[in-house]
Amino acid sequence: MTLSNIIIALIIILLLSLVGLYVFYSRGDDERLKLDIGGAAPRAAGGNDPSAEHSVRNRLLGLGAAAISVVGLLIGRLWSMQLVSSEEYAKQAEQNRTRTISITAPRGRILDRNGNEIVGNRPSLTVVSKPSVVQNEIEVKLLANLIGMPAAAVRRKIQDQSEGAQSDRTVAQDVSRRVVAFIGEHPYLFEGVSIEERTARHYPYGRLAAHVVGYTGTVTREQLEASEEANDEGAIVYQAGDTVGQAGVEYEYEDVLQGVRGEQSVHVDANGSVSEYSTLVAPQSGSDVILTIDATVQRAAEESLERIIREVRKTVSKTCSSGSVIAMDVTNGEILAMASAPSYSPNIFVGGISNDDWDKLQSDESANPLMNRAISGQYPSASTIKPLSAFAALDNGIADGKSEYECLGWWTGFGQASGQYCWKQSGHGTMNLKNGITYSCDVVFYEIGKGFFESDKPEAFQEELREWGLGSITGIDLPGEGTGRVPDAEWKWNYYTEAADADRQWKGGDFTNLAIGQGDLLVTPIQMACAYAGIAMGGVQWRPHVLRSIRSRTGTGSVIDYEPQKLREVVEDRAYQNIIRDGLEGAVYEESEWIAMHFLNMKERVAGKSGTGEQVGKNPTAWYIAYAPADNPRYVVASTIEEATWGSGSAMYVTRDVLGALFGEPDDVMVAISDLQVAD
Repeated sequence: MTLSNIIIALIIILLLSLVGLYVFYSRGDDERLKLDIGGAAPRAAGGNDPSAEHSVRNRLLGLGAAAISVVGLLIGRLWSMQLVSSEEYAKQAEQNRTRTISITAPRGRILDRNGNEIVGNRPSLTVVSKPSVVQNEIEVKLLANLIGMPAAAVRRKIQDQSEGAQSDRTVAQDVSRRVVAFIGEHPYLFEGVSIEERTARHYPYGRLAAHVVGYTGTVTREQLEASEEANDEGAIVYQAGDTVGQAGVEYEYEDVLQGVRGEQSVHVDANGSVSEYSTLVAPQSGSDVILTIDATVQRAAEESLERIIREVRKTVSKTCSSGSVIAMDVTNGEILAMASAPSYSPNIFVGGISNDDWDKLQSDESANPLMNRAISGQYPSASTIKPLSAFAALDNGIADGKSEYECLGWWTGFGQASGQYCWKQSGHGTMNLKNGITYSCDVVFYEIGKGFFESDKPEAFQEELREWGLGSITGIDLPGEGTGRVPDAEWKWNYYTEAADADRQWKGGDFTNLAIGQGDLLVTPIQMACAYAGIAMGGVQWRPHVLRSIRSRTGTGSVIDYEPQKLREVVEDRAYQNIIRDGLEGAVYEESEWIAMHFLNMKERVAGKSGTGEQVGKNPTAWYIAYAPADNPRYVVASTIEEATWGSGSAMYVTRDVLGALFGEPDDVMVAISDLQVAD
């Protein structure tokens, strides 16, 4: 007999009792006092006063009416609960005993342009625990000893509810087969503990392209809050404990790499423990991202960069430890290789990174391995700016194709007291604009700087540099790009606030420094790569990018194919373009026999320029930028090495090695770096 039936029976009994009581007291006084003894009805002595009896009867009648009303309401409510709302209450009861557990989806893979897997997923044997295990102190200690963790740490992991109150708690990832076997052989010691096969990020090529692909980590509080506040339809809503992209492509294309979470419905008992598993919605893995990167060229770039840095540090500059190199298709902006040194292994982030490792990756002593110097590094451009300075002079009437300059090695255009040396202190003799680029004659560009200082267009030079993209981001699809700096009179006045007013003024020396890429000018390697790509393409620059396509989650087709975007087009006279291009080709084959021998063994002609950026208190930053083939450009390669030697004696090697990988023509000329003290 159910509880509801018992309640109904009790209500009926109470109702009948009240009805009987009501009937008894509702009968007349004569009828209640009549005794059938064969005589007349008795009379009360002293007269008849029924007031007290009537009062009691009225009270009982009122009580009966109220009771009947209450009982009626109870019966109506019970009827409503049992018949009308029974389905709704049954639904609520079911909800109270049902929970939904989220199932993490595998992330999409990251592949190079040829389908080589740079980042994938691998099985990860994971020890998981029921929440109730935390109450068994002996089991916690046994588990801690088995996996080599402090018992307090194991206890904290089991108590952690970030993956859901009813979800199994992750205790340890990537455990050994020995741990798996021991738990499997001793189930009576580890009740509530099991082994799950999950997925973790896998890097088949190790640290290859680490700065491009980036790394993953546990979702931060800021990312959680941002996802919850997002109003975009289809936006990802994270849960505590989710793994998300934190840098590089992993971060930039998080919305497609992140899969669709699955769901497991479970039934729980009164204590909240899982008693039964119900329906399952399987997770969907994220989409694969295809990059423009070529793994073979990328490997050649990284190996060359690390080798040359090592040689420079060993022979000419003990403080040399950093650099970068970019290889880009000038016809569409595709990045074929992008390397930054020092590098790091993304594997260190799998399963969580320690505080010590994190601090080391961001320390100056380690040269900030997490920094992608190819897009974030900001340096004086040195002589690599000279082609753009020449364009500025030609476009503004400061020089023309017939202009000549006399280089004696010491220039006094602003007076003897303000004299400046050419890098070749013995002098270059008579120079024109083309030879000024080929032989990197500083005097030619001092004269250009002086011409702008004395012209009626005080900002024309800076406007030209900005038109070529300096001082602004390229918009490459990677986070952390630097903007660089094109200094002008307003910037100098606002920047040097503690200097005397006279020293805050823009002077002729600021223009001469700007013309040779020194002073306060700062550029990024990706900006200069784009500028030289523009020179190669007659003024057209394509936006650099690392995404080639995104694959569909099902099948082998792609859902997105990257469409090249024109970044800018600088209109230049064809004759001016020829002067600049001839000067750059001459810089490879005419300036120095040492440089030429490294490019004469290639079938394709190369145009390029070296640079040596002076920095106060540091050794120079070495540059070498080149594009090839010179007559039908396809690729541009830009290399930088911090605190190195001359650009042609260090960064040039890296650029040549990457061109060799692109064209299948490796450099077979072996010359010691210490012998290549060629000026830029």
